[in-house]
Amino acid sequence: MAKDTWYRVDNVAKVFLASANERDTRSFRMSCTLKEDIDEEILGRAVLAAAKERPQYQVTILRGFFWHYMEHTDDLPTVEKESTAPCPMLIDRKTFGKLHYQISYYNNRINLDFSHAIADGNGAIEFLNLIVSHYLKLRYPGKYDTLLMTSGASEADLEQDSFKQFYSSGRKYKSVSKTKRAYHIRGAKYPYHQTQFMELHMPVKEVLTRAKAIGVSLTSYVGAVLMTAIFKDMPVLMRKQPVTVSMPVNLRNYYPSKTSRNFFNSVNVSQNFCTDATLEEVAKKYQEDLKAQLTPEAVEEKMLNYEKMESELYIRLIPLFIKNPVVNAVNKKIAKSVTAVVSNLGVLKIPEEVSEDIESYSAFCSTSSLFVVLSTFRDDLVIGISNAYRNTQVIRDFVKHFADEGIEITLYSTEPYEEGAEIPKRKKEKKAKK
Repeated sequence: MAKDTWYRVDNVAKVFLASANERDTRSFRMSCTLKEDIDEEILGRAVLAAAKERPQYQVTILRGFFWHYMEHTDDLPTVEKESTAPCPMLIDRKTFGKLHYQISYYNNRINLDFSHAIADGNGAIEFLNLIVSHYLKLRYPGKYDTLLMTSGASEADLEQDSFKQFYSSGRKYKSVSKTKRAYHIRGAKYPYHQTQFMELHMPVKEVLTRAKAIGVSLTSYVGAVLMTAIFKDMPVLMRKQPVTVSMPVNLRNYYPSKTSRNFFNSVNVSQNFCTDATLEEVAKKYQEDLKAQLTPEAVEEKMLNYEKMESELYIRLIPLFIKNPVVNAVNKKIAKSVTAVVSNLGVLKIPEEVSEDIESYSAFCSTSSLFVVLSTFRDDLVIGISNAYRNTQVIRDFVKHFADEGIEITLYSTEPYEEGAEIPKRKKEKKAKK
């Protein structure tokens, strides 16, 4: 096999490959909603054009003796009308030899489902924008001939394994601190490995106004609202356990990387509710803890400690059939220290000239518990909630807080369904305003 036809998977991908299951598929969805219904034939041509510009995604994941690896595949991406729930399984045995992303559409929305083994949100949103730009050029000939919605990075930069690029074996590392078991939301989960997906839209200026009033960022404010909602649902006897939110950190903000592959780490923010705490107090502590963990030194230490594990010779020489169960067991142990995940994709920027044709963006991530994704486009704050629990009290309290603040909310939701039923349709939009 020629060396330039395959890639080593990065360390984050190794964890995803070892721990993916029917409920937490380790997939995520990015969507872009246009102002007109999608033309399937034009979208198909746009996807093929975008695929040619991102060959690093035209790969299939195969099993080696020591690790998985990615190899180029001639399998071409296709477009289908949406017929499955978001975040499907894209990395099981049935997908070997095939691409690990798929494109669908529903009315005026383009969906990109991606396996987290080949990219993170940063890479996926750029690929989605590339598809959108090609679609608009084909849909409106002559209108967007000069439109460019990519980073302009070279192919080598896009294919780079930045974890290895910025790893220094000569550095001394502190031992990784032990994690404490966190509170987990109680109750049964949906049958048939289902997840319920909810999409909230709010005016970002109104939410920012509330956050600034207590002196915190939007991320800290929303994270604190979620923590408080979780606390309200906690059984009294379990209120000594901390509520811990895990947050992915885009390492491109700390290293000069333009990779389209995975390049992120996670930090945890905890709150112990043994004593009564106001939302303002929770939000300020959230921000303080987050700020302490996001210094360049702290981010570097965590990233390098993580990469060091894979660089050890004795770990590299363990066969994959032994290594995968061990990695999965370690991942399950880490998961016990997390109550929920909050990921902020930040402000999604596009060239001004296409604003009139794009309505909104949204994102979801698979989960076996509760996963919240924030993104902002113009004045639209979108919160994508993935929930594996039948108990939706936490989500109701979370949404109720914003409604009680007088913020207008537009809510979409999928319905859990019985085995063999068609895809759950999004409920008619609801608006809550006090």
